[in-house]
Amino acid sequence: MRSIAIGLLGAGNVGCGVLQLLRDNHDAIAQRIGAKVVVKRVLLRAPGQRRAFELPAAAKTCDAAEVLDDPDIRVVVEVMGGLEPARSYVLRALAHGKHVVSANKALLGTHGKELFAEAARRGVSIHFEAAVAGGIPILRTLREGLASDRILAITGIVNGTSNFVLDAMTRARRDYADALLQAQEAGFAEADPTMDVDGTDAAQKLALLALVAFGMRVDPGAIPTEGIRRIQPIDVEAAATLGCVIRSIAHAEVSDGRLRARVHPTLVPNAHVLAGVHGSYNAVLVQSAALGRSLYYGRGAGMMPTGTAVVSDLVEVCRAVVAFADRMPPPESLPNIVDVMPAPLDDERHENYVRVTVPNVPGVLASVASCLGRCGVSIKRLNQDPLGPGLPVDMVLVTEAVADVDLRAALREIDALETTLAPALRLRILPPDPLD
Repeated sequence: MRSIAIGLLGAGNVGCGVLQLLRDNHDAIAQRIGAKVVVKRVLLRAPGQRRAFELPAAAKTCDAAEVLDDPDIRVVVEVMGGLEPARSYVLRALAHGKHVVSANKALLGTHGKELFAEAARRGVSIHFEAAVAGGIPILRTLREGLASDRILAITGIVNGTSNFVLDAMTRARRDYADALLQAQEAGFAEADPTMDVDGTDAAQKLALLALVAFGMRVDPGAIPTEGIRRIQPIDVEAAATLGCVIRSIAHAEVSDGRLRARVHPTLVPNAHVLAGVHGSYNAVLVQSAALGRSLYYGRGAGMMPTGTAVVSDLVEVCRAVVAFADRMPPPESLPNIVDVMPAPLDDERHENYVRVTVPNVPGVLASVASCLGRCGVSIKRLNQDPLGPGLPVDMVLVTEAVADVDLRAALREIDALETTLAPALRLRILPPDPLD
C-alpha cells in the first residue's frame, strides 16, 4: 500500500488530538483512503515540552522549511492558530503545490480570499471543517449532503464558551463573572476570553458558514455582533418567567439576494430546539428549500472533537491524492463566490426584551414610555424590579414586533434621559419555532 506523507504546523491541544487519532485509527484510515498516512514532520515552538501525545524525535522540528519545502509532504495540516506566521506558512505550502487542512477560523476569516485564490492558482485545496463547530461536520453537510438543496437560513450556537457561561448562569444561577471563571477552570474558556464572550469568534464562524452555504464572502468584522458581557442574573430570571433561556445566536440568511447576518445574545423559547443546547455543546439549525429544517448537534471544541474534524478533512484530501492524481477543486470553487456586505438590519422585525435601570422616583416610567411611543414601539409586557429601598429599579419590558431601526431610535432616546443610569440592554426574542 502506498504512503502519503503529511506535515503538521503545531502540536498543541488540537494537534495532539490529530496525532492521537491518526495513531489509534491508523489501519481503518488507511483502508478508507487506500494509502497509509505518515506524519513526516511536526513543527513545534518548543520541541522539549511535554505534550499529551509524544512524538518520535525524528518527526520534531523547529524549522518550518522542513515541513513547507519538503517535496515528499503532500498535505500540510495547520493547527497552530493565529494570523502570523500561519498565513505566510499556508501561502508557502500552497505555492509548493501542497493541499492544506486548517482549523484556523481567524486566518480564513481574515485572509481567506487571498488563500483560496492561491489554492485555485496552484490546483490544490484548502479544507477547514474544523474551523466551525468543532466535531460537527456542518461544512461538509452544507457543501455535499445538501448539495442538491438550496440553503435559506442558518441559525446556530457556534461558540462553546459563551454557551457554557450562559448555561451556567441559567442552571446554576451564577453571575457572569463566576460562570466565566467556571468555564476557564473547566478548560472551556481561554485565559483571555475576549473573542468568545464578545462574539468575534462566532462572527468568524458565521462568515465561513455563509461562504459555504450561500457562496457569499463577508468580512467577519462587518457582521453586526454583540457579546454576552452585559447579561446579568436579572435577565436570566426574567427570561425564565417568559418561558425562555438566553443563548448567543449566530444567524445568516439570504433575502432578496442580500445577505443578512448577525451574532447576539437572544431569548430562545424553551420549546425551541436550540434552548436545549447545554454546556459547551454547539448546534446548527439549517433551513433549506427541499429538506426543511435539519439540526446538527455536537461538541463544539476540544482536542478530540476538533481533531476528528481535522482528520476527516485529511481523509478527504488524501482520497483525492490517491484517486485524482493529486488534483481537485478547492471547496470554495464549487459555488460562484461573490464578495458582499451584510444588508442593514433596519427593517428586520422582532419582539424584544429591554432592560432599563432607572431611579425609583415618580415619572420615570412615563418618560421611558414616551420615548418608546414617539418611535412607534408598543409595550407588550412590563415589570419593575426595585433592587431595594432607595436603590435603582430595573425596568424590564417586552416589545411587540418592531423594526430594528425604530427600536434603536427609541433606545437612543431612553439612554439620553437624565434618569437613565446605564445604557439600556436589548435582546431579540427568537420566535417559538421548534424543529418539526
